[in-house]
Amino acid sequence: MEGAARTHDDDIDIPLGKRDKIYRFFEILPGALSYSMIGALFVFSLISPMVAAVYLLIIITITLVKAVGVAVRTVQGYNEIQAAMKVDWHQRFLELYNPHENFEKLHGKEKKEYDFDLHVENLRALSVAPKDYPDPDKIYHAVIMVAYNEGMETLIPTVEAVRDTTFPNEKIIFVMAYEERGGEEIENNAKKLKEMFGETFYDFVLVKHPKDLPNEIKGKGPNLTYAGEHLAEYVKKKKLPFENVIVTSLDSDNRMSKGYLDCVAYEYVVHEDRKRMAFQPVSLFMNNIWDASAPMRVIAVSNSFFNVINVKRPHLLRNFASHSQPLSALYEMDFWSKRTIVEDGHQYWRSLFHFRGKYEVLSIKVPIYQDAVIEETFFKTVKAQFVQLRRWDYGASDVAFVGVRMVDRKRRRMPLWYLWPKFWRLLDGHVTLAAMSPIVAFGGWVPRLLNFQTRDLLTYNLPNTVSWIQLFASIGLMITIFMSLRMLPPRPRKYNKMKSAAMVLQWILSPLVAIIYQSFAAFYAQTRLMTGHYMENFDVTKKVVKK
Repeated sequence: MEGAARTHDDDIDIPLGKRDKIYRFFEILPGALSYSMIGALFVFSLISPMVAAVYLLIIITITLVKAVGVAVRTVQGYNEIQAAMKVDWHQRFLELYNPHENFEKLHGKEKKEYDFDLHVENLRALSVAPKDYPDPDKIYHAVIMVAYNEGMETLIPTVEAVRDTTFPNEKIIFVMAYEERGGEEIENNAKKLKEMFGETFYDFVLVKHPKDLPNEIKGKGPNLTYAGEHLAEYVKKKKLPFENVIVTSLDSDNRMSKGYLDCVAYEYVVHEDRKRMAFQPVSLFMNNIWDASAPMRVIAVSNSFFNVINVKRPHLLRNFASHSQPLSALYEMDFWSKRTIVEDGHQYWRSLFHFRGKYEVLSIKVPIYQDAVIEETFFKTVKAQFVQLRRWDYGASDVAFVGVRMVDRKRRRMPLWYLWPKFWRLLDGHVTLAAMSPIVAFGGWVPRLLNFQTRDLLTYNLPNTVSWIQLFASIGLMITIFMSLRMLPPRPRKYNKMKSAAMVLQWILSPLVAIIYQSFAAFYAQTRLMTGHYMENFDVTKKVVKK
C-alpha cells in the first residue's frame, strides 16, 4: 500500500520538559526583541532625542508602507476569492476523469471564468502524463471534526455543511473526534449525531480520545492525532489506498463552502508533488458576526482580512485552523503534534522538516467560515477573546523549534539560504505583532516627555508629525471598512439598520483593540516563553450560539 510506510521521526516535535541552553536562547529571543524595541525608544530618548525621533519615524514609516500593502492585497485577495467561489469546482473535478477528451472539448475556448486557462492546461498535462496520478473517481475525503463540550446547536450546522458540499457524500468518511474529559454530554451528542447522519456519508465514525495519556498536553493536537491513528486503521481495513484519502481537520464551529472538498480534490490530483502539500482554505470568522459585540467583531474581521491577504502572499502561507493533507503524508509523520497548543501552525514546520524543505501550503480560495468569540456575558466574552489570542500568539514557540535546527547542520535538513528567510519572517511577525501597536500609538510622546525642555523642533513636534502620518494611514482603514462591509453575510431580520451603522462605527475601537488584544496577548505568550512557564493546556474557546 503506497504511502503506508512509516518511520517514527521524533526530531520533528517540540521537546517536553527541560530544554537545553540553545533552545532556551531561541525561546527567549522573540520576547527579548519585542521588549527591546519598546525599551530602545526610551534609551534613545535619554541619550539623544534626535536619534529617538529618527528611530520612531523609521518604525512608523515601515508600518505605513505595510498598511498600504495590506489595503491593496485585501482588495486583490477578496476579488480573487469571489471569482473562485463562482467556479463550479465539482464540474472541474469531474472533467479530470477523462482529461484528454475534455481537453479536446475545451481547448481554444475563451471563458472569463477564474483560472479557466490554467484548468485547460491541467487537462492537457494529465492527458499526456503517465498514469501516475490518483484516479479522480477513487478519491475519498476524511473529515475529522474535533469536539470538547460543544452543544448540538454548534455541532449540527458543521456536519450539515459537510453534507451539503458538492462532493459525493458516499465518498466522505466523517470522523467525530471527541474528548473523554468533555464528559457525558459530549458523548451523548456524538451518539445523536451518528444517529442523525450515520447513513449520510460513506461512514460516520466516533472516536473518543482518552484523557491523561502519556507524553501529551491537554490540547487539540492529541485529539486529532488519536483520531488520525484510528482513521488509518479504518482505511486499512476498508482496503483504501492511503494516497487516495485526503484528510481535513475541522473545529466544531467550522462551516465549509459547498465547493471546498471538490476544489481540494481537484488541486490534489493536478499537482505532481501532492504528498508534500497541504491545502489551506481561507478562514473567515463570519458565522455569527452580527451577534458578536463590537470589539470581537473588529478582531474577527481583522483576522479574516489577514487570511484574505495571504491569498496574495503564497510564500507566507502556513497551516492554520482547518486544513487538508493526504493521509499518506499524515500517517508517515505521525499526524499532528501532541506537545503544543498551536498544532495547526506547528504542523507547517513539522512537515517542512520532515520533507526536508520540499513542502508547500497551497491556498484553496474558497472559504471555511468560523465563529467570532461569544460567551454568555460581555465580560466573559472579553476574557475568552484574550485567551484565544494568547493561544494563537503562542505560535512564537515555533521560533525555538526552527532556530535550533537552523544552527545545526545535521538537523536543518535543507539549505540555510532556504530556511533563513522563513525563520526571519516567523520571528519578525511575532515581534511586530507585540511591539508595533504601542510604539505607533504612544511613541511620539516619549522623546518629548523625557526631554521636556528641549528646543529641538523635530522632538517637540514629533507627536504632531506622528499624528499626521497616522491620519494618512487611515486611508487604509477606510478601505478596510469598505471591504468589511462587502464581506459581511446578510443582516439577520432581528437587527435593524442601526446595526449596520454599528458595523462602521466599531472601527473607532481598532487602536484600543490592537493594543489590548493583539499586543498584550502577544507579550503574554512571549513572556511565558521567556520565563519557561510553558502554555501546555489548550483553553477551549466556548461556542455560545446567541438565540
